[in-house]
Amino acid sequence: MPVGYLVDVQGTLLSDADKSPLPGAHAFIEHLNASKTPYCVITNNTKEKSEDFLTLLHQKGLHVKHYLDPFMVLDSVIGTKEVLVFGPQPFEKVLTCKGYNTQPKAPKAMLIASDTAFDAPVFATMIEAALSGVRIVGMHGTSVYAKNGRKYPGVGAILAMLSYATSREATVVGKPSPAFYEAALACLKTQDKTLSWKNIRIVSDDAKGDLLGAKALGMHTTLVLSGKCQSSEEIAPIRGDIDAVHPTLLDVLEEIV
Repeated sequence: MPVGYLVDVQGTLLSDADKSPLPGAHAFIEHLNASKTPYCVITNNTKEKSEDFLTLLHQKGLHVKHYLDPFMVLDSVIGTKEVLVFGPQPFEKVLTCKGYNTQPKAPKAMLIASDTAFDAPVFATMIEAALSGVRIVGMHGTSVYAKNGRKYPGVGAILAMLSYATSREATVVGKPSPAFYEAALACLKTQDKTLSWKNIRIVSDDAKGDLLGAKALGMHTTLVLSGKCQSSEEIAPIRGDIDAVHPTLLDVLEEIV
């Protein structure tokens, strides 16, 4: 039975619609804290500085002690500060604060985050940059971006399109990249050095974008239907790769206490 937890945020702890805590969110985090269960809250946040997003969780009453997002591993993954930026203005603002040059004359990489404003001309710019030798880097590999009651292509879907169009490989910074999960494992090991993939359970609302990569590493996978995925039927082709499906974190908590 798993003894360590990786817990997603959007659609798992917080609502995609208004960032309010979802059923069981407070109780789940409090249980992990009170029981001294090793855990790390892992998010693909790309719109706020890491410390600001963690503060937001605290303001929502979620007393998260262990946290990881893509900005915290970006420097080690990308290896350059000269980047093209594709994503909303808050994303570019955070990168600028972190010392990245987002208006470079000779960009080494493009950084892609979720944005509902992407259209054909933007995709054309991405393709042309990749064909000129600019490295394709997704801040995460989400399958679907849920916003305003609709489902848009996630960064993972965009990366797949760019790779197909250009025959260039794409790099993923956040979930579900092995590098990001290794950083999460390192966080867990600060709490229990005996932990390994086989005794870690990841809970998320994104089956493709989070759980399949975790499953490949040997983690136990739990899908919650409180975010971008609303029913088991939506993941029918990959249901066999998901260990458990629950409506919300409250149902996960009831199973483990």
